[in-house]
Amino acid sequence: MSDASDFPNQVEEEVSPEEQEQSEDSSEEEAAGDTEMDFLRSLFSSTLGLGSAEKVLDELTLAGVARYINGGKCKNIVCMVGAGISTSAGIPDFRSPGTGLYANLQKYNLPYPEAIFQIDYFKKHPEPFFALARELYPGQFKPTICHYFIKMLKDQGLLRRCYTQNIDTLERVAGLQGEDLIEAHGTFYTSHCVSFCCRKEYTLDWMKEKIFADAIPKCEKCGSLVKPDIVFFGESLPSRFFTSVKQDFPRCDLLIVMGTSLQVQPFASLVSRVPKSCPRLLINMEKAGEAGPMLGLLGFGGGMDFDSDKAYRDVAHISTCDDGCLALAELLGWKVRHSPAEFLSSPQERSDLI
Repeated sequence: MSDASDFPNQVEEEVSPEEQEQSEDSSEEEAAGDTEMDFLRSLFSSTLGLGSAEKVLDELTLAGVARYINGGKCKNIVCMVGAGISTSAGIPDFRSPGTGLYANLQKYNLPYPEAIFQIDYFKKHPEPFFALARELYPGQFKPTICHYFIKMLKDQGLLRRCYTQNIDTLERVAGLQGEDLIEAHGTFYTSHCVSFCCRKEYTLDWMKEKIFADAIPKCEKCGSLVKPDIVFFGESLPSRFFTSVKQDFPRCDLLIVMGTSLQVQPFASLVSRVPKSCPRLLINMEKAGEAGPMLGLLGFGGGMDFDSDKAYRDVAHISTCDDGCLALAELLGWKVRHSPAEFLSSPQERSDLI
């Protein structure tokens, strides 16, 4: 790569924060446009019957998935995970009646539950969000069996990427690195000043100190609010999400979906981005991702098919995420412990897991 010294006549121009923001927005729009074109290609391919759909599983069961993995042809597993993989760690999911996060926000006197994660509301009333953040802050919870199973996939050389909707950072605690993860809805791992003219970055420890001191985090440079880098309603997903989808999903040879209702777009539509012959395994407390005929054709809602006569690649394993991961690991012949506490007891036990 050439540096500036190779271009003596080039004038270096300072890029303003506003111009940088416009550049990032443009990249996201281009990536989103490419995604829409891919959906249209998939639509025409399905409608006109183009392309082949090879069946690679000998049976549509968890055992069939395990035999496929052990057969040696599966080298690029993509995981898509949601709040359900963290519930056994004590973190509530969002939508479960009575116990979900949205069902227990009355004490914050919000106009409606989702307001706590809406950027416009946050800028005017940040107090409810930071009060909730104290309860759910990373570091208070430990990874689950499911988190460590994903790490096992990496250690076996099988994991291409883990796409997570979660903001609890437990994938990182379990041992996944930044390059292993696409944190689709952002993360508490870093924070930034909300001012476009500033955007100063702050660390996890800095934010934690402010939150647990009952202080509203303010930028040390300009005095504006500082927000964890989680994606609020009304904000764009990280540009890396769109660029990585284009790289990862065409190469995916097994998609494992765990702990998500597949109701939030554009994350939910990713299940339709893998090749037509790619098996898709859902480990969840209920079936998800099944779409009506029209939504399926348009590529939204997933279009997964578990039960029809035409089903050929989708497997639904109805259980907790931890139980499903344990069952799959045992079918794969991997030595596992049956609790995260045992797993975490020593480095030797961690090495014994595989």
